[in-house]
Amino acid sequence: MDLLEESDEDVFRDEDEKVSKKGKFRVSAPKVDQLELLSLEIGTLSYPKSYQVNTPKEEKMLHYAENFRRQYIYLYPDRKPLLLNPLNECRVEKFVSTTLRPTLLKHEELYNWKDCAQFVADFLIVDPLDPINDVPEYLFSPTTFLKRQKGNCFDFSNLLCSLLIGTGYDTYCVSGYAVKEMCLVDETREICPLLKESDQINKEQEKPPMKKYSVKPVRELKSKFEMKQEARRLAEEKAEEERKQKELDYLADLKIKGTHDVMHGLRVHCWVLVLSGKREVPENFFIDPFTGNSYETTNERFLGIESIWNHRNYWVNMQDCKFGCKNVVFDLGDPVKWEYMLPDSDNSQVVLPESYEYLVDEVDDDDEKELEKIFDMPPSWVQPIVIPVKDIETRCPKGEKIIQYKKANLEKYAPYLNIDGMVKRLIEYEDIECTSFVKVTEWYANRKDMLERIERNMRTRTITEHFKNGRYMAVKRHIYRSSEPETDRTLKYNSRLRVDGLVSRVETPAEMTEKFKNRPDFLIYRQTIFAKRMRKVRLPGVFHLNYRTILKITERFARNRKKPAHEDVAEQVFLITAEHIHLTYHREDDRITALKREFALPPNLMQKDDQEINMEQIVVTFEVDPLAKPCKNVVLYQTMMDLLKTQAASMQSVRDSEHEIREFLKDRAAERKANELIISVYDTERNEKAKEHRKEQLRLEEEQRLRRAEEELDYLAPFLARLGQPRRITKKVAMTLRNDCLTDMKQRLIDKANLIQARFEKEAMELQNKQQWYQQNQIFMTKEDEQAYLAYCSEAMFRIHILEMRLNKHKETAPIKYLELEEKIRKDPRLAKKLKNC
Repeated sequence: MDLLEESDEDVFRDEDEKVSKKGKFRVSAPKVDQLELLSLEIGTLSYPKSYQVNTPKEEKMLHYAENFRRQYIYLYPDRKPLLLNPLNECRVEKFVSTTLRPTLLKHEELYNWKDCAQFVADFLIVDPLDPINDVPEYLFSPTTFLKRQKGNCFDFSNLLCSLLIGTGYDTYCVSGYAVKEMCLVDETREICPLLKESDQINKEQEKPPMKKYSVKPVRELKSKFEMKQEARRLAEEKAEEERKQKELDYLADLKIKGTHDVMHGLRVHCWVLVLSGKREVPENFFIDPFTGNSYETTNERFLGIESIWNHRNYWVNMQDCKFGCKNVVFDLGDPVKWEYMLPDSDNSQVVLPESYEYLVDEVDDDDEKELEKIFDMPPSWVQPIVIPVKDIETRCPKGEKIIQYKKANLEKYAPYLNIDGMVKRLIEYEDIECTSFVKVTEWYANRKDMLERIERNMRTRTITEHFKNGRYMAVKRHIYRSSEPETDRTLKYNSRLRVDGLVSRVETPAEMTEKFKNRPDFLIYRQTIFAKRMRKVRLPGVFHLNYRTILKITERFARNRKKPAHEDVAEQVFLITAEHIHLTYHREDDRITALKREFALPPNLMQKDDQEINMEQIVVTFEVDPLAKPCKNVVLYQTMMDLLKTQAASMQSVRDSEHEIREFLKDRAAERKANELIISVYDTERNEKAKEHRKEQLRLEEEQRLRRAEEELDYLAPFLARLGQPRRITKKVAMTLRNDCLTDMKQRLIDKANLIQARFEKEAMELQNKQQWYQQNQIFMTKEDEQAYLAYCSEAMFRIHILEMRLNKHKETAPIKYLELEEKIRKDPRLAKKLKNC
């Protein structure tokens, strides 16, 4: 599409008048002036000159674009009009590319395309196009759009594209057509992205870790044909179930949303295109500015493209979009597929074969350079985009936003908006009508108790609390049904942060199971079985101190390669009430069974020292090797005594575990009531301690200022008052003032010296009297009296030494102070002239 010369415009003038009405067709519907709404929402603003007037280069660009539009209408009368020169907030036509303002902000949250798109989607309110099947008449600047915090898809894409170009992405605004759900931000048929992420994480966790050197499993003697038939049957059943579920969901959607959209393919939408190459983007993709989600360029939600633009150029799509955007090629340098408005050195030219070179007219090199440098895009007329830190933290309009997905509702909140620190809540429903919910997940931030997430499952009636690293006792997860002790609960720990290497603790009313990892004693498992407690009425929130009776303790150990297998215990079972101990050792590598021993403890074994013990009646041993020598009774007796100590230590460990659980439940009950949040010391608005500290600093500064003001008081004021405040200071008055000041200073120095001397003499006299008293009563004094006397002498000597130092220092500084005062009087501007020759 070549540009029309001014002389050729008359040829198309009549045809242009016929088609211009068609090109500017609008659906007749009652409209509300966008500028009136803007003034009502944010008030009247004073805009800079660039908003109100076009520069000569911008005027030339508008003529250029108008010429392009007229050619486009003439050549393609069946296509819809392009968005070229929309009106801005001052009713001034601006070319659409100059409305983009590439900006790199200082916020780290906006440097990644995903976080930037999510911020734009969360921070702004959607105002659908009116009419929905035509491009807008107005396109406000990103700065005004941020102040208004409300706009259509073109406003969203304009702001997002400006931010992404500023961060280094190769992005473009796309004007085209999309499905109804995307144009109206209807996500009720979409699965919540948080649910997709959780499913993906679960799948990754289910994958077993790959081992380089692993033993191959035993070959299963099954028919491969039968296995294939069974797998095919299961796949068909699964596909049938999915098909039925899709049909049910489709019928439910039709029941809620109605029949097929009659305007399918006519709804205008604007989104963002990100091309590969820059910022390590591997392939092209679309970004929906309303939701911040990314899609492939072949996604069926996008039905067609009319044009795209960035801050440098404008392109019109010349490809067929009959099948949506699946076959669209985004090679902007190909003039056959994309018609560009401004010649650009980046745009590649069509290369003709050598056999057809004679068809090309010979053009001089100077003429080619002139054609290449016809015109470039004017700079943006928009002011720099500024987003305050407060808006980054607030994220959502008024701090909260609710999004409805398929069988789920997502609520987003700004940090510190809720007193409990909740920033996100996901409610999952059982049916598509969202009448009965099955699960509620809440995310928290800035919690002092390190709480990160709470999951409430209504089907299982369980509550799962997730904590971040740094939590007291290194708790990672807490799964429970009741907050009372001795009920069903599961605690997961970070074993690397605990001294005992505890991994998990599962508690029920009748037992408690603990798992360990990387312990020096190789303990990996402990199970405790308790006796049933009598049913008693318990008040909620009251924790009883009496512990449950222990019936059995089972402990298992990992293999210690430093010991032989027949000496390395694999499992030990303490039957507390039956007074039996079962030991099972690790199995030898060449054996199929392991050594076992059973100890039947005699009654009152620990209370009687001289009790005769027959080890053959107490110990029952199962030897793997019948030829092995039996163990000596002394060794068995020592082993039994060690096991008794181990049993006592294990019971104490169980009591400590019970106490730890109760302390944890007490702390959680207090934390749920307190809901304390962590506030940074740099957050001066929310940090009360910082406010108090700042007030204290201001108070101290004010006190220092008043103190300095007092020090700067007139030292001659008392002496002038004695003389009756003379209006004029004569030589005689000046001499009197000088003598009075010096005399007063001399007397004050003498008085201070006398005071220090008197205190010194008093302390010395008291010390001398105390020493005389000690000489007289030394024989009858106790050790306590002597210690008291020595302490008194030490303190007295210290006070005398300090007074002596003060007296010597005063004698040294008194003449200096007297001379400084005399010099100050001599240089005083009120007395200097009178005392000049004195």
